[in-house]
Amino acid sequence: MSIWWSLQLRRDAASVPLARRFLLGTMESAGVDPDISFDLSLALSEACANAVEHGGERDDASGASGRDRDAWEEPSATTSGQYRVTAYLDGEKCRIEVADSGPGFPAHTGPHTSGPHTSGRQPGSGLPDSQYASHPPVTAEEGRGLCLIEQLADHVHFGNRPGRAGAVVSFDKVLKWREGALLMVS
Repeated sequence: MSIWWSLQLRRDAASVPLARRFLLGTMESAGVDPDISFDLSLALSEACANAVEHGGERDDASGASGRDRDAWEEPSATTSGQYRVTAYLDGEKCRIEVADSGPGFPAHTGPHTSGPHTSGRQPGSGLPDSQYASHPPVTAEEGRGLCLIEQLADHVHFGNRPGRAGAVVSFDKVLKWREGALLMVS
């Protein structure tokens, strides 16, 4: 047995805890170990926060005349105001993908051709050249979310959507189960 779901969410801060609660509820119902559930939900929160912050142009000029759009109004015809979260749980692992329609990750020119996201920092930032592409300075106020995802998940991929604008953050983690779990591996 497996569980698969996908959510299309507005790029709004309120969508982050919604996605996290949806994942936690799914994992609780399936019987996933609470520590694994916590790690994945925290990684999902970071990926969603990144999509909300960087995932597309805010459509403030879409006829809203500078006012806040009512919660019941339809989003614009473009997907720049939205992002997608997809999760798949099976007997062995959980895979999560967060895709947005923003500018994507910068093109990578360093030695990590298949590696993580580049932060745009330049050599001389205080970190060795082989590390400055994936880890922000300790004193940075932003930019730690992708590094946190790397620490919480077993496998992580940061990339751009092929053939269209947008970033994709996907990660997975081997699952542990509570006794009597619904999806426990045979």
